[in-house]
Amino acid sequence: MGQIIFYVVFTIVAVLASKWFIKKDGHPKGLFYLFFAEMWERFSFYGMRALLVLYIIKDYMESVENNEEIAYGIYAAYGALVYATPLLGGFLADRFIGYRKGIMLGGILMAVGHFFMAFPTDFFFYGALGLLIAGNGFFKPNISSLVGALYEEGDMKRDSGFTIFYMGINLGAAVAPLLCGYIGAEWGWHYGFGLAGIGMLAGVIVFWDGIKKGVFGDKGLQPTQFIDKKLFNINIDKLIYIFSCLIVPIFAYLIVLEADGNNFLGNIINILLLISVGYAGYLMFENYKSGKYAVANKIGAILILAVLCAVFWACFEQAGSSIVVWADKCIDLGFMVDASQTNAINPAYIIFLAFPFALLWQKLDIWKKNPNTPKKFALGVGFLGLGFLVFAYSIHFINDAGKLPFSTLWIGWLLITTGELCLSPIGLSKVTQLSPKKSVAFFMGLWFLSSTVAHYIAGVLAKLTTDSTTTESSGLLGKLNKILFDGLDYTTNGVAEAMIYNDLFGKIGFVTLGIAILTFIIAPLIKKLMHDIH
Repeated sequence: MGQIIFYVVFTIVAVLASKWFIKKDGHPKGLFYLFFAEMWERFSFYGMRALLVLYIIKDYMESVENNEEIAYGIYAAYGALVYATPLLGGFLADRFIGYRKGIMLGGILMAVGHFFMAFPTDFFFYGALGLLIAGNGFFKPNISSLVGALYEEGDMKRDSGFTIFYMGINLGAAVAPLLCGYIGAEWGWHYGFGLAGIGMLAGVIVFWDGIKKGVFGDKGLQPTQFIDKKLFNINIDKLIYIFSCLIVPIFAYLIVLEADGNNFLGNIINILLLISVGYAGYLMFENYKSGKYAVANKIGAILILAVLCAVFWACFEQAGSSIVVWADKCIDLGFMVDASQTNAINPAYIIFLAFPFALLWQKLDIWKKNPNTPKKFALGVGFLGLGFLVFAYSIHFINDAGKLPFSTLWIGWLLITTGELCLSPIGLSKVTQLSPKKSVAFFMGLWFLSSTVAHYIAGVLAKLTTDSTTTESSGLLGKLNKILFDGLDYTTNGVAEAMIYNDLFGKIGFVTLGIAILTFIIAPLIKKLMHDIH
């Protein structure tokens, strides 16, 4: 109970500090309400993320022989679809219902989904995942787009505002694994999932309160031409609400197929990627044809940055799959009651580093030494690689009990988090700046689609660890890993089991460092495509 009280008090203090900073730094009043609503949405999401894989392995499919592989597949499919649906939700909000209604619809669906997870049956389990996927599609792109709408063009506070917003994301993400993980471990999995649902409901209430108080001004409203517009004698927004409920069982079925080892979802993702990139290409062509070369080039820049984003998240999202299982099996957890709580390390760092980074970008901008966006992305991917190399090298410090030191997670995640702060909030900000004005939510959805691809790839990577034997590495990566693991005694207690994971982490580290170096080299070309956007 003492831990719970501490987490609650910490959250209250952090929220109050954020409110003070937003006011002091002169940000729009609506930023705090979006910060607070997103905090609770991320609380629900990361509570689910922390528990899902371990719940499947240790409870839901405990008796299934290949439960670890199935768990990675379900997690990858869930994560991929969660980040695919914003493409659709963003488009429908842009064209028909507006950001505000999109956020409310998404929040309600997600709250119901989390409460479904509190019931231990197949119907509720897969139904919950379907509701969460559909809800996120409406919530995620539109709340980010609404943040961007609060700032005028050229406002120097935009990057800082998105970094603060990102801090809200991670405040929820930090507290959720600690609270939900603790309650799940001490009281039962389903109580942990239920708590995530309460968090999501709180987010919906806070956002609604902001609307009633008028803190968003005229931003995010439904396009006037679709207010009270009817199709088949039904209001267009009600039709979208009905549609959002009808697609839930489709998403649930896709998760079932993935659990059964079917690659149907992978084909769907390829089709979505083809359609979305094709539409983006069409917009580029139309703008080139009409002489709007800068607009077309900026779309090209978005696509390049989205690829780098996909690389980053494909590796980062081992956090909820192979890394959490690695922590459960191979890390000395110390004071933590469950490996799911290790998911709090990364967002905890962001809480403490978000404000310093927000101020850093502002100061560097004043001094005219602020790295441009492509260089920040290169730094992000580079720090990610260094973090994974720390994870990999930790095998050299295994103790007599066959456990790796807990400090491995602290050091590795510090580097990865530094990379994340160089890339993710900056990316969100630049998408709103680079996108054509009438298609902001679509490109925000496209941005999250890159995370869809990343999550699916993350699942493929995680499944490489399900082989019970360590295979001899080959090629360039194999040679690099041999240098990294030189001198290891595989007969030492715990080394063979840990190497199943550490070998993968080493390969991820070397590949991403190579990509970071390449990005630095081509950074001037990417910046040229961005024109006046720094």
